Amino acid sequence: MSKNSLRSPKKSLRSLDRLNFFLADVRDGVGPYLAIYLQASHKWSPANIGIAMSAMGIATVIAQTPAGAVVDRLRQKRLLVVVAAALVAVGCIGMILSPTLPTVVSAQALIGVAAAIFPPAIAAITLGIVGYNKLDRRIGRNEAFNHAGNVAAAALAGTIGHFVAREGIFVLVAVTAIASAIAVLQIRNRDIDPDLARAAKDGQDGEGQEKRSHISGIGQILSDRRILIFAVSAVLFHFANAAMLPLVGQRLADGKATGASLYMSACIIVAQLVMIPVSTWAGSLAHAGRKPVFLLGFAILPIRGVLYTFSDNPFFLVSVQILDGIGAGIFGVVSVLIVADLTKGTGRFNLTQGAISTAVGIGASLSNLLTGFVVQEAGYNAGFLTLAAIASVALACFWLLMPETNSLQQERMGRSLVG
Repeated sequence: MSKNSLRSPKKSLRSLDRLNFFLADVRDGVGPYLAIYLQASHKWSPANIGIAMSAMGIATVIAQTPAGAVVDRLRQKRLLVVVAAALVAVGCIGMILSPTLPTVVSAQALIGVAAAIFPPAIAAITLGIVGYNKLDRRIGRNEAFNHAGNVAAAALAGTIGHFVAREGIFVLVAVTAIASAIAVLQIRNRDIDPDLARAAKDGQDGEGQEKRSHISGIGQILSDRRILIFAVSAVLFHFANAAMLPLVGQRLADGKATGASLYMSACIIVAQLVMIPVSTWAGSLAHAGRKPVFLLGFAILPIRGVLYTFSDNPFFLVSVQILDGIGAGIFGVVSVLIVADLTKGTGRFNLTQGAISTAVGIGASLSNLLTGFVVQEAGYNAGFLTLAAIASVALACFWLLMPETNSLQQERMGRSLVG
């Protein structure tokens, strides 16, 4: 069997599909359903909900960079996914058993640690199996399966939360975590090239032989101006994005507790249905150039924030989630590809992902914390407009400062300038 066929075994790739499908309901714990559960079932204040929601982001900030370094170093990357899934399950069950502020904050912290592990581990496993040439389309496929899983999970969560009990949503996430652990263990460890998985190889030389592995110093990574610009842009994007859907959930639950879970499920399902084709499209189109595709994702976010202020009608709020599907679908695919471009041949792919995700976690956690207090003092519209303004700054930062990272597109631009 050729080396190329070993790198793309069908059995492991099918298991990777299943992993991304089941992991959809695990990566962020109960997500925006937590805000509904705490407000509708336990009458928490918006400020305390903001504290609880931000706990996960703060834990992620602390764990993200170390998690990326561990993913780079540890050859048994599947084990990390299993451990992370177990943390999510424990956290969800803990919030059911004791829905107090200390317990919920602690449980969210556990889920935050898991959230720090999943993205670099999945990206590393993917790169280690398929290599650079197929990474863009494979990341698009990963995200498509992930969003399809989110659709199924949201439909189940909404049904369980409305017709059975809101606590059932937490049990659903715990069960799905077990399914994720089973799926990742079905990926054969020998199919994952450990050096390629950390970007220690940058492709093939002219004779078709793989180049020797190389590990760059951390200082070399930190001195790359492009990585800094991308990190700042990602922070601002997630600062603007993280609190939007939870804020919609609180608005839906405010006076409409009996139908809030169903409306929230509708919001998630609409966005995730859109993300499925968008992820596949983004993976294919990004093969020719990352920046134009990514700019579209950035441009949609401020528009979405402003639209949320137009009406509190549940059907209108759900329809706006179409834009969320486009923006998030693009970001989930192209952000991984940009990091892979920037770290190619350095051996620091997952560490860099972790460091950038740390910055993103700061933006996301501060988003929920700040917006909770803004809403309490000035209302929902003020919260949405604040997030839209931050999204506009993110768009300007990436548009004006970030260069194209795709080597294929760079070569084309160079030939065009020479011509």
